[in-house]
Amino acid sequence: MAVVLIIGAGGVGRVVAHKCVRNADTFTSITLASRTLEKCRVIQEELPEGAIDIAQIDADNTRDVVTLIKRTGAEILINVALPYQDLTLMDACIEAGIDYVDTANYEHPDEAKFEYKEQWARDDAFKKAGIMGLLGSGFDPGATNVFCAYAQKHYFDEIHTIDILDCNGGDHGYPFATNFNPEINLREVSARGRYWEDGVWIETEPMAIHMPWDYPEIGVKESYLLYHEEMESLVKHIKGLKRIRFFMTFGESYLTHMKVLENVGMLGIEPVEHHGHKIIPIEFLATLLPDPASLGARTKGKTNIGIVAEGIKNGRKRKIYIYQVSDHEACYQEVNSQAVSYTTGVPAMIGAKLIVEKQWYATGVFNMEEFDPDPFMEAMNRQGLPWNIQEL
Repeated sequence: MAVVLIIGAGGVGRVVAHKCVRNADTFTSITLASRTLEKCRVIQEELPEGAIDIAQIDADNTRDVVTLIKRTGAEILINVALPYQDLTLMDACIEAGIDYVDTANYEHPDEAKFEYKEQWARDDAFKKAGIMGLLGSGFDPGATNVFCAYAQKHYFDEIHTIDILDCNGGDHGYPFATNFNPEINLREVSARGRYWEDGVWIETEPMAIHMPWDYPEIGVKESYLLYHEEMESLVKHIKGLKRIRFFMTFGESYLTHMKVLENVGMLGIEPVEHHGHKIIPIEFLATLLPDPASLGARTKGKTNIGIVAEGIKNGRKRKIYIYQVSDHEACYQEVNSQAVSYTTGVPAMIGAKLIVEKQWYATGVFNMEEFDPDPFMEAMNRQGLPWNIQEL
């Protein structure tokens, strides 16, 4: 039905490529592109011969991306590159006139800040081009947004509070490593916490607010409040909302390593002089840490990501928990990636599939919760991300 261009060949790109191949009735031709062609070649060799084409691309160069789009005949672009590159890739889609999907909102390369503002600002350009942009089609953001929309549609007249809960109960055996791009991960985790309540954003010191939560199939884990991008759109689209927070689990070893690295300046994003060369500390640190794409074969345990929503239905209080559990080893057996990449890559493919099949379609730039959640929730069950609902 459509020719797809996937940009990014890390752990998530691997999952997207594998899943697009398994949905060949929708994605009739697939090209995987990255700055490093060898990464694409490794993924290509994991798949049946001729299943995907590969290409080298600088995702920071809009003109080069437009040229690649035209050469491949792509009708939709799935962006699983770095969040710094969202704007150049969106601009390429506008110029080439094709639909766009990403998994994380734009992050400023020179500032530890991520927001939808500049992506939302391209709404008019997408409308004029007659194309659709789907933002944040990963798990969180992504599936968690859809969980909120599903709760709003089927379980509540008004949702008053939402807590998004992200637990990685896996163990990769390293003293310290990150499950996705180290630079993005560490900038996100070391930033000030932030949540929304009664119409205002409230900032906290990093990791200052935390609570234990009993994650089904994993157990009780201490969960720390962070700022996460899906909250920025959900406060606009969930009616009656009074508070929304995001929590993620971290082990003591991870927190200790991160604090030491922060104290010695290794999480810095400003250039420093080192033996006559300018280096950015966090970029250098990323070169020392294990490649997240290499963690799959050694990671055991499970992830559990979901939402707890509380509100009113037919005049009575109600509280529900929607969550999804994935097993690291099962994910690796299927697509050669651990569950953190799997739970991000599968929703990216689902979002693109719904666009191609016109189950979700409108011109402009949209967040996940703006569409009917039912087709996405049904696709999660079919595509390897079965979910659960509990009344609390």
